[in-house]
Amino acid sequence: MKRFSPVFRNLTRKPGRTTALILLTAFLSLSLFAGTMVVSSLRRGLSSMENRLGADIIVVPAEAESKSSLKNMLLQGTIGTFYMDASAVEKVRETEGVQKASAQVFLSSMKADCCSVKVQIIGFDPENDFVVQPWIAESLNRPLGDMEIVVGCRVATDVGEIFRIYDQRCLVAARLAATGTGLDTAVYCNMNTMHALLRAAEEKGISHKIDTGNDAEVVSAIYVRTLPGADVGLVNNRLNGKIRKATAVRTTGMLTEVSDSLGGVSRTVAVLIAAVWILALVILFIAFAMMVNERRRELAVYRLVGMSRNMLSGMILKETALCSLAGAVCGVLLGALAVFPFTTLIETSLKLPYLAPGAGTVAACAALAIAVTVAAGCAASLHTASKLSRVDPGSTLREGA
Repeated sequence: MKRFSPVFRNLTRKPGRTTALILLTAFLSLSLFAGTMVVSSLRRGLSSMENRLGADIIVVPAEAESKSSLKNMLLQGTIGTFYMDASAVEKVRETEGVQKASAQVFLSSMKADCCSVKVQIIGFDPENDFVVQPWIAESLNRPLGDMEIVVGCRVATDVGEIFRIYDQRCLVAARLAATGTGLDTAVYCNMNTMHALLRAAEEKGISHKIDTGNDAEVVSAIYVRTLPGADVGLVNNRLNGKIRKATAVRTTGMLTEVSDSLGGVSRTVAVLIAAVWILALVILFIAFAMMVNERRRELAVYRLVGMSRNMLSGMILKETALCSLAGAVCGVLLGALAVFPFTTLIETSLKLPYLAPGAGTVAACAALAIAVTVAAGCAASLHTASKLSRVDPGSTLREGA
């Protein structure tokens, strides 16, 4: 610590200058860390969405586009209920190029005494499903039973509790891992449970019927996986020509739109970070240049008492490194406070999948932001350190006499 004693004394003797340097470097660190976290979370959310979709094509009723698009449901958790005749499932399976087809049925609960909370309910067929069950298997190591549900990570309930939907008591069997998409606010059940809920909703005046159908004859979406090597675009066109009153949507198109939006946000964040860094570094260079005249007499005294040029230069760099380190750590902490408590708000504002990275990634990004900020601060002071170390003590002290 002795070698740092003059450094600490210099920093505490000029609190205004020290505080200014810490604030500037904190600004650099905050912008870099917060910007990196936002972009990393968006990319992780997109990757999670790709993994969770698990299908090449999704067939939905034509009315879905006007009522509540599947894209909005996936990204923002928008509640939507739309139906088509269940006979479409077999037509999809019979289409050339289709390997698997799995149907889902959507239902919305109500803000009323008969329901615990208003959520999107998604029913799936365990015998044919290849979309939901791999995800559920991460949290539940057994088949999902009748009148049991699995909830997204943002649904306000706990495992083992009773969740009421249209006065039907459903047991919460598991909670799913976060995806950073609208799927985190949904509830999942098997088709037997869904049919019971549809009948209960019908008794409350919530109709889901189409033409002359009943609850066993409707589906909301059909997830399609094509055969290996099949032309997905061609299969998509076949489905659009074959299934009446329905629209086949390629998931790659949906993901491309999201990816393009993410790219735009990433570029905007990068430009903002660059602008902040350029401005802050210019201010740092100016601040260090002003220090040359301010500290000439002080450093001349150090030279007179026997401090070499290298020692003098090293002392200045140590001062800068300590200020930069303190500022960088403060900036990372402020960045964490600015980003992590508001993940839901950021996701809602950007309307993009947003999934915060794990602790390891956060720690690595924090360390990188601190290291880069300290390096930038030291680099900005190199010229000043070199210039001040060449001060001629005799002439400098005579000038000030």
